[in-house]
Amino acid sequence: MLNFDDLVDILKELIRQPSVVGAEHSFFRVLQRLLEERNAKVDWYDGVLVARGSEPFSRLFSSHIDRHGLICTGPNEFQYAAFVAGQRSDLLGNSVSEQLMNKIVDRFERQPVLAYEPWSGAYRGNGQVNKAYICPFRNNLIFELEGLDHLVAGTPVAFADRLTVENGRFSAQLDNVLTAAMLVHLFALGFKGTAFFTAQEESGKSWRYLLEWFRRFGSSKNELIVLDTSPYPDLEVVSEQEVVLRHRDANAPFDYDLTQRIVDACEELGIRYSYKDEYIERNNEKAQAEGRPPGSLGSTEMGRIIMAGNGLVSGTTLQVPTIGYHTMSESAEINSCQSMLTLLMNLCELD
Repeated sequence: MLNFDDLVDILKELIRQPSVVGAEHSFFRVLQRLLEERNAKVDWYDGVLVARGSEPFSRLFSSHIDRHGLICTGPNEFQYAAFVAGQRSDLLGNSVSEQLMNKIVDRFERQPVLAYEPWSGAYRGNGQVNKAYICPFRNNLIFELEGLDHLVAGTPVAFADRLTVENGRFSAQLDNVLTAAMLVHLFALGFKGTAFFTAQEESGKSWRYLLEWFRRFGSSKNELIVLDTSPYPDLEVVSEQEVVLRHRDANAPFDYDLTQRIVDACEELGIRYSYKDEYIERNNEKAQAEGRPPGSLGSTEMGRIIMAGNGLVSGTTLQVPTIGYHTMSESAEINSCQSMLTLLMNLCELD
């Protein structure tokens, strides 16, 4: 039994909890409670919360839990948290890509926001985004907010969010609270393995926390499946698959045998799947023919761990296709989420 309504309840609760990049502590506290209520043994390390069942190395999953938001960096001054946490601004000698900033600068106008204390999650007030712009001196995104001029530097500000269910889709800032909720729900269904919940993936740091855990506590065979969402341009493309796999990313090839076992499970269950790297390569062929620059294969948590781990960790990714990437209306088809949960249960041999 999927008990899908229970998953939806978990997702609703987690989406309401702020988890801005670099200020995830209060979210970890909520996550710990939910996991322990489902009989998981929970340990909290720097940058990663580890939940274990009775057979910890029988199956290993990972999901990042940080979401985009802002950080107060001075009196009535707010910057995009992922850039600050990732130390990617001219103030620190590693400037943000102008192309990326131009892509997101208009995404959050009039968006409601709320401030919170990063450790306890205590409420510090609410407001809204008046405008965002690129500062030519710092080469970083600066946000002007209404109603939060009392905040001090270091205070995280989350985009106010809640789950919307309509037209057969979930909508919210789903990346990556969606698969985190699935992992919590798996423990209620009898999951015996280990789930890792990582911080600061959006700033490019989460893989380091995860790899450090494997260096200290891993076994002779560390076979990891990283869960996430995967962005597509429109609903027509999203509907072509229910789950998304990869052969590789820009950093490293993924574990062929593990990927093939997931493919076999998809075919057994009648779940439609595709490979994201093949999709990108097809688009790059079209771009080349039209004289446009190619897109990157992307740099994922899994690829970075494989590259830096020197054989310590192997694995692959498993993702839910979405549209509206990194917005408050990122959407996933409900049938894709049901298929993902069914597949996870099959991989864990749960009834």
